[in-house]
Amino acid sequence: MKVVSSDIVISAVKPEQYPETALPEFALAGRSNVGKSSFINKMLNRKGLARISSKPGKTQTLNFFLINEVLHFVDVPGYGYAKVSKTERAAWGKMIETYFTTREQLKAAVLIVDLRHPPTADDVMMYEFLKHYDIPCVIIATKADKIPKGKWQKHLKVTKETLDLDANDHIIVFSSETGEGKDKAWSILESYM
Repeated sequence: MKVVSSDIVISAVKPEQYPETALPEFALAGRSNVGKSSFINKMLNRKGLARISSKPGKTQTLNFFLINEVLHFVDVPGYGYAKVSKTERAAWGKMIETYFTTREQLKAAVLIVDLRHPPTADDVMMYEFLKHYDIPCVIIATKADKIPKGKWQKHLKVTKETLDLDANDHIIVFSSETGEGKDKAWSILESYM
């Protein structure tokens, strides 16, 4: 997809605030600091649209990005960040669960993991949650530029095994630095539209 326009349209915490459109949506989930903002910015060819914070756990709302007037990316709060209170974590959990389980426009979840390391317990839990609700999932294994290309397959194998990846789900090696995997990611997302 050639992105010609992209903008953040709303930051929502409850269903009444979600955009009232029938446009397909893709929710982006991942650990705090895994590179969700960098992924969004790379996919949309925009440097600072999704703000990259030095403080993990900064996204506390569902951020809806309108792309080419035809679809939304929905950036959900990162998980697994320790400095967030239990109360806050519970509130985020509820907000995220409500979105994932009730939003008819949601076509697939994009789960972003770090290719360099095995998925965390939180990543596995998120993936199992998505599978439990039959939400199609695209795994983006990011930070590929940080490891030699010859080792990608080995790292992918660990990621697939750790998540117990469903054969129907796609996994893409991605780098926000080099753009590796960007075209493939777009073609897979378009197939869900």
